[in-house]
Amino acid sequence: MRSTGIKKLVLLGAGHAHVHVLAQLAQNRPADLDVTVVSPYPYQTYSGMTPGLVAGHYIAEDCQIPLEPLVKAAGAKWIQARCSGIDATEQRVRLSPSARSQTPDDILPPDIPYHLLSIDTGAVVDRDRLELDMPGASTHALIVRPIEVFATLWPSALELARSKPVSMAVIGAGAAGIELVFAAEQALRTQGISGARFTLITGGDGVAANYRPGVRRRVLRQLKRRSITVLRDTCVGIAPGMVKLGSGAELACDLPLLAIGTHAPPWLQDSGLTLSEAGHVLVNAFQQSPSHPNVFAAGDVSTREDHPHPKSGVYAVRAGPALATNLLAHHEGQALKPHRPPTHTLNLLSCGTGHAIVSYGLWHTEGAWAWRWKDRIDRAFVAKHMRSAA
Repeated sequence: MRSTGIKKLVLLGAGHAHVHVLAQLAQNRPADLDVTVVSPYPYQTYSGMTPGLVAGHYIAEDCQIPLEPLVKAAGAKWIQARCSGIDATEQRVRLSPSARSQTPDDILPPDIPYHLLSIDTGAVVDRDRLELDMPGASTHALIVRPIEVFATLWPSALELARSKPVSMAVIGAGAAGIELVFAAEQALRTQGISGARFTLITGGDGVAANYRPGVRRRVLRQLKRRSITVLRDTCVGIAPGMVKLGSGAELACDLPLLAIGTHAPPWLQDSGLTLSEAGHVLVNAFQQSPSHPNVFAAGDVSTREDHPHPKSGVYAVRAGPALATNLLAHHEGQALKPHRPPTHTLNLLSCGTGHAIVSYGLWHTEGAWAWRWKDRIDRAFVAKHMRSAA
C-alpha cells in the first residue's frame, strides 16, 4: 500500500475480543488511525446467552450487543459484508455481500486495503466440509452456528413442536450441545408442549468429554432426571425425518439440531498467513501472526502457537484487552505485551433456566445459585458494552 499520514486498521468480524477493542478505541483512538469494521450482522449475539434464549428466559434483544453505537463511539465505520478472502501480501481483505446486507452490491467495494488487520470472526461451520462428514446435514439440520441465524430459526422449530409430538436430537455433546438439549427440553415443557422426545447424540467421545469425571457425572445425572436419552454413537448423515448413525442404525427424528465442533473459515486457506494444522490463524503470545506482524487474531478463528487452548468464548473475552493494547502499540511503534491465557477458567453449564453446573480446575458443584450467578455474569457482559457505546 502507498503510505499516507493516515493508517488503516480493519477489524474483521465483531466477536467478543473486537467488542472490547471498539470500547477501548472509544476511549483512545489515535487521530491518524482510520478504523473499519467488517461484519455481516448489525449486532453481536452473545453466545453465552443462547441457551437462555432457547429456553425462553431471554428474548433476542437481551442477548444482542448493537454494533452501530460501538462503531460510532470508536469513530469507526462499518461495512456490512462477509470476508471472502485475505491477501496478506497485498494487504487487502476481499468482501462479499451479506445475506441481510442493506448495502447494494454495486456499492459494496470488492476489497478494502489495510495497514493493520485484526481478525475475530468467531466460530463457523464449513457447510461443504460438513456435507462430506454428514451428508444431508446442511439441508436438514438446524445448525447452531452462526448463532445469529440459529436465533431467527429456533421459533420455527417451536412451532413444529406445537403442531405434533416431535422427536428432537441434539448432535454433539460438548458444552454447546449439552446446554442446548437442556434448554430445548425446558422450552417445550414450560410452554406446555407434551409428547416430545429428546436424544443427545454424543459422537465418539461421550458426554462432556472435555470436562473432569465429576462434572461428567453431574451432567449425566441431570440428563437422566429430565428423561433425555444419551446415545453414544456418531451421526454420519441426516435425511428427512431421520438421523443416520455410525453403528448402521437410524434414529427417527423430526428436529435434528447440530452443535458439533466448528471449523476454520475456508477463506483463510489462500491468505498467505501461517495457519495451524486445522486451518486457523496461528498467533504468538501477542495475538500476532508470526508470518505477518501487521496481522492479529483472537477468538475461535485463531490458535496460539505457544499456548494452545480450547475454542471457547471465555478465551476470546480474556484476549480482548491484550488485543486492544497490542493493536495500538503496533500502530504507535511501541513494544507489544504478551497475553497469557488463563490456566483454569470458570465454566458454568446451564441445565435450563434455574440450574447450572459450575467448575473451576478440580472444583465443581451445582445448584440454582450457580444459574443465577451465570445469569448475572452474562447480563453484565452485554450491559457493559452497551454502556461503553453510550
